[in-house]
Amino acid sequence: MELLNGKEISGQKREELSAEIKMLKEDGITPGLAVILVGDHPASRSYVLSKQRTCKELGMHSILTELPDTISEDELLSAIETFNRDHDVDGILVQLPLPSHISERKVIEAIAPHKDVDGFHPLNAGKLATGEPTFVPCTPLGILEMLKTKDISIRGKQVVVVGRSNIVGKPVGQLLLSEDATVTYCHSKTENLAAHTKQADILIAAAGRAKLVSKEMVKEGAIVIDVGMNKVDGKLCGDVDFEAVKEVAGMITPVPGGVGPMTITMLMNNTVLSAKRRKAFKGAV
Repeated sequence: MELLNGKEISGQKREELSAEIKMLKEDGITPGLAVILVGDHPASRSYVLSKQRTCKELGMHSILTELPDTISEDELLSAIETFNRDHDVDGILVQLPLPSHISERKVIEAIAPHKDVDGFHPLNAGKLATGEPTFVPCTPLGILEMLKTKDISIRGKQVVVVGRSNIVGKPVGQLLLSEDATVTYCHSKTENLAAHTKQADILIAAAGRAKLVSKEMVKEGAIVIDVGMNKVDGKLCGDVDFEAVKEVAGMITPVPGGVGPMTITMLMNNTVLSAKRRKAFKGAV
């Protein structure tokens, strides 16, 4: 069994991004990421600070706007529009979840598609589904980067995705389908889940249920990607029973230290991509 170390792969990718950012800055373009945090959700704050820290380490410009959870939907949409018009901002991220009185759909759709570095805007989701170049959601993109860095063949492989969220499940399946994998989606209504997962050459667990995937559900030698982040008895664990499944898996990601580090790195990657587009547009004018 080989451990798919997200920290290690992420570190390699960040070195590449750092070099790209240096070149952009020499041409007068500093990639800029604007993050909006609504309320004081501890986990959200932790994620946001990690993103801010990574921006600083890579030499990127970052802006953090903190708003109270009592803010109106219109006020939040207005804050987004300010960043839409800011030419020094290449990416806009509104940290989810949002207070119940604010529509996540409206907020996501308010972000200019060319600054939607999370890849959640319906226009970008549609482009992903039709195979057009676009911003890909960060976790699915991080998974693809891990597989490619390890020279794992995707073409023709049986990929089973457990979970169908718009953030991970659906887009990761679409992304691997575009790489010529044969993709099966499983979800809470799937009957006999193990019959499907046992067929997987590459198994992606993104259901949000602690230790859902047991050893008996995994084919010998399969590559197991655990996207889950759950807390059981005060300890972090994934959607995969790691200690048991590692006995049969060919490769497996740990939790924490697997997919998580890749997600933030791919957010930086998408922001740099947006900055490159700004440079190309600037040069064409």
